[in-house]
Amino acid sequence: MNIHTPVLDATPDREEAETALAVLRNWAKGATATEILELDPSVARLIPGDAAVDYPAFCRDYPEDFFTDEGYKATLPDLQNGPSSLIRGAKQQIQHVGISNFRLPLRFQTRDNGPLTLETSITGSVSLEADKKGINMSRIMRSFYKHAEETFSFGVIEAALDDYISDLESFDARIQMRFSFPMKVDSLRSGLSGYQYYDIALELVEQSGVRKKIMHLDYVYSSTCPCSLELSEHARATRGQLATPHSQRSVARISVEIDEDAQCLWFEDLIEACRRAVPTETQVMVKREDEQAFAELNAANPIFVEDAARLFCEQLQADVRIGDFRVIASHQESLHSHDAVSVLVEGETFATESLDPRLFNTLFHVG
Repeated sequence: MNIHTPVLDATPDREEAETALAVLRNWAKGATATEILELDPSVARLIPGDAAVDYPAFCRDYPEDFFTDEGYKATLPDLQNGPSSLIRGAKQQIQHVGISNFRLPLRFQTRDNGPLTLETSITGSVSLEADKKGINMSRIMRSFYKHAEETFSFGVIEAALDDYISDLESFDARIQMRFSFPMKVDSLRSGLSGYQYYDIALELVEQSGVRKKIMHLDYVYSSTCPCSLELSEHARATRGQLATPHSQRSVARISVEIDEDAQCLWFEDLIEACRRAVPTETQVMVKREDEQAFAELNAANPIFVEDAARLFCEQLQADVRIGDFRVIASHQESLHSHDAVSVLVEGETFATESLDPRLFNTLFHVG
């Protein structure tokens, strides 16, 4: 008599696997808990329902009264701050690592109206040495919160920077604080007034032991094309043809390094410098006489985007409190389906051979 032994190491197909699983589950219906516990755990997990398997039954209730003492906290894993053997990828220094857009209500001193509390978006980063796995990011926030009740100045920002350089054992660090600064402005002729809001950022950078204080401002204005103005006047003079020059909402991003030993450069000071350079700032409160005045003001100050960059430059050069600076201007054309842009840099702080590919896309003002 011949006895045929099945080949157990043969690879089953899908149908055979499904049949085997069905046989297992049918067997489990009549099996005892002890019999199931004796199965290999990987097999037992294939049995549906509440069958006893080699897997703990975890508590699903939140333990509100659980207290974490120092001993327990010492047992918690800390993968991000682990040894260099855990580094993935190249063991290379990282210039910036940290957190962006954590928000706080912070108090700032103004030139004309005393302290003012503003919602502020904060970015904090440090450099990371090549042999370190990572940083404890929450320490940046904790360091900053120590100073959150103070009236902010660059001195307070420096104290916050000192704290998280020490906490994170880093050699370079940066803080940037962004907020919308309100300033009341008068209408041109009607005697009304309203609040204009300016996007401002304060930045403190420490690199190789050298600190730089930087202020950024977005200034929004109207730009009337000089060429279009001349062509419109030509049509009126030679053919009696009514024509209007094109003008458009425009944005200049002004970035200035503040001299370490100079007197305070107030937010209002930088805004007023921009107004002296390009007086056609967009308006808040407007009646008919103001609208006419704005048309006259634009006609008196037609500018190409190159003119705008140089006019801002002239004002920045005249302020002894300002060191290096950069002017980025974008005229969002009503004639063309593209924008006219310019970048003017003085000094090494903002010099770069490459621009962010989406830089000019960020120079849109949304009312």
